[in-house]
Amino acid sequence: MRVYISADIEGVTGLVSWSQCGRPNSQHYDFAFARRMMTHDVNAAVRGARAGGATFIRIKDSHGNSKNLLVDELEPGVELVSGHGAGADGMMEGLDDSFDAALLIGYHARAGTLGGIMEHTITGGIHRMWVNGAEMGEIGLSSAAAGHKGVPIAFVSSDAAGCREASELLGVPTAVVKEGYGRYMGKMLHPEETSTLIGDGVMNALSASLRSPFVLDEPVTIRVEFNRAEEADWVGRAPEVKRVDGYTCELSAGSFAQAHRAFWVMIGLSAAGARSGD
Repeated sequence: MRVYISADIEGVTGLVSWSQCGRPNSQHYDFAFARRMMTHDVNAAVRGARAGGATFIRIKDSHGNSKNLLVDELEPGVELVSGHGAGADGMMEGLDDSFDAALLIGYHARAGTLGGIMEHTITGGIHRMWVNGAEMGEIGLSSAAAGHKGVPIAFVSSDAAGCREASELLGVPTAVVKEGYGRYMGKMLHPEETSTLIGDGVMNALSASLRSPFVLDEPVTIRVEFNRAEEADWVGRAPEVKRVDGYTCELSAGSFAQAHRAFWVMIGLSAAGARSGD
């Protein structure tokens, strides 16, 4: 069995704020701890996957600049996709139709979710996002990217809010590693406990019958409401993008792959827009 793991950081064990897990600079004092916890949760998933029958495992580091996982501390015998800036599949880069199942580890709830620890969608510039009229976050977007390649999501680990989102959208098994009281506060479980929850959960999920891939109807329409008009200003310059109102842009494409690729271009343009007033 070939298993793919996409790993984010906001939904891993023990973390409650971006001052811990943003990126490696002086503003994020606890980043070394955050990397260690991200690696911890991924390793638990790897052990569970192997116990569930996995013979090959590829891991995508999917947070920020995608240079977070400690490769020397990962379980041996895995492949790691690290770094950022190339490719067309975003948080699911390196996934293809040869895989039997995908796992989302350390993911988080979509922007605006009540009680979601560090809830957001892709970037702080996005207020809300809809795909084919349904509000969606990173769990949905990554699941659709996998589904487009015919790969089912087998398991998700996150906080309680993220796990509820995954259960409602996908109906898959989950592991709740923490529970949010607010965006930057929550009840944490000990790493030994979350290691067991993730490992046993993955093993059981892969040992059981997998659900069908999450496939969106085509053509695909993605609508994004930004927090600031200047972000939408720049996104609205892109070909085929429709400016809906001061904060909102929309694009449609014949396939999910085309829409997904265009969406990531929109994200890049919104970042340029956010800096346009400097």
